[in-house]
Amino acid sequence: MVERLVPDELWELFQQVVPEAPTRAQGGGRRRHGDREVLAAIVFVATSGCTWQQLPSASFGPSGATAHRRFTEWSKARVWARLHRLVLDELGARGDLDWSRCVIDSVNMRALKKGELTGPNPVDRGKYGSKIHLITDRRGLPLSVAVSAANLHDSQALIPLVKGIPPIRSRRGRRRRKPGKLHGDKGYDYDHLRRWLRARGITPRIARKGTDSSQRLGRHRWTIERTMAWLAGCRPLHRRYERKAEHFLAFTSIACTLICYRRLQTARCAAKAAP
Repeated sequence: MVERLVPDELWELFQQVVPEAPTRAQGGGRRRHGDREVLAAIVFVATSGCTWQQLPSASFGPSGATAHRRFTEWSKARVWARLHRLVLDELGARGDLDWSRCVIDSVNMRALKKGELTGPNPVDRGKYGSKIHLITDRRGLPLSVAVSAANLHDSQALIPLVKGIPPIRSRRGRRRRKPGKLHGDKGYDYDHLRRWLRARGITPRIARKGTDSSQRLGRHRWTIERTMAWLAGCRPLHRRYERKAEHFLAFTSIACTLICYRRLQTARCAAKAAP
């Protein structure tokens, strides 16, 4: 179970970002569970949707309380965002990221326990919820992700999201962090956003209100809709149960990492099968 949820390649990447285990000055105490077993337990919670209390400790070793405690420690250390960036670096070095067209969009979900970064959702009868903002490459691989309250307008997230794209390795040359074009729906239809993108060498492809049809816009935006469906496969993102925004963002980063890692596995398998 552990090797299936955390393959060797993913474990090697994780070892580069996980902080060292704290040491006890006087020794003693219980033996600390291995990081790989705990990581597998966290991935199981993220993909299956079970609660921490329901975690089958017999299959992994650590209990739900131990896995949640380590998840909290690693979230504070920004381990998940750094792991996501490492997987993106691997994809970029192989030339599997398409920077020619990127897409920006958001998705709402209800926050059942409210908490940080939640607000009344204007499209869900004022129910409290959160919003995930996302930028993907042309193939739908997530490059930048953020979380906000559900009542934040999409246009306010564009600049932070673009700035949040990390410098990613390329097959040749310097690291890259700017797409050639950025597609967005009519929620981003503001002249100051177009000017900001052009000033940074990014061609805006944002639908204009009352001009562009949704059918034409969907020719390039369908990839991010598929990515949103992939994110919903991470059960903690189907509904928000975490009160702390830090934990909810951590699950979002884990989901993005797994999406990118699946693409990396596919590329490696194709390279091995090639004559």
